[in-house]
Amino acid sequence: MAGRFVGGVLVSAGLVVVTLAGAASGYGIGHLTEPRDQPTGSAAPLRPSEDVTPTPTEPLNVAVKDPTPALDKDELKYKEREFVAEKTVRSRVTVHVPKNWHMTLSADPQNEARFTDPTGRRFVRVQAGFTIERPPAASMAERIGQLDGTPYRQDLQIVSRRVAEDKRSATLTYTYVPDPENILRYVVVRWVALDDSGNCAVEIAVSGLSQDKEAIPAVLERATDNVTRSDSSL
Repeated sequence: MAGRFVGGVLVSAGLVVVTLAGAASGYGIGHLTEPRDQPTGSAAPLRPSEDVTPTPTEPLNVAVKDPTPALDKDELKYKEREFVAEKTVRSRVTVHVPKNWHMTLSADPQNEARFTDPTGRRFVRVQAGFTIERPPAASMAERIGQLDGTPYRQDLQIVSRRVAEDKRSATLTYTYVPDPENILRYVVVRWVALDDSGNCAVEIAVSGLSQDKEAIPAVLERATDNVTRSDSSL
């Protein structure tokens, strides 16, 4: 796997095997606990910190099956896409994503691009433009803290939390049942280092349906194998 910095800012890097929503914006939300280097043995509902007694006041959402056919990883065709992300710096990013997935850019700040499949049920989200200053594991830990306020009813469950042996990537996989459609979402987010600092340069998330869990890691791997970022000042 290899991503790279270019233009003297970012030049090459490897990523590690999983796990499209972290938390991905839009679909990626939920209660999370502290990260661990190894995946959990089995999925389990997330609850607030252990020193706080949960007091749920509403029932959990009941997942409804989405009839959309499963994403077939062997039928996907990829294309290199490019966008500019701006937050603390201006990042020119290239990444390989399925070729017929439509790109939209976030606004205020324009720090991420989202590539959505024709059904509107899956997406890849890539974020840059932030200062490269902390390792992937720390970025994952911060996201976990951000997600701790998700409503109990959405029944977020951790599938795995993993930090690569070389510490150059961290990957979080989870499911949850969002309102109002109550269709189970399968989400994988990865934070990746691309230069010798070992600090996180991009966040890549892939989200889909429960029946897509075989294809989602393939989409993530293709993206992380080819992602590049080159920076300039705003």
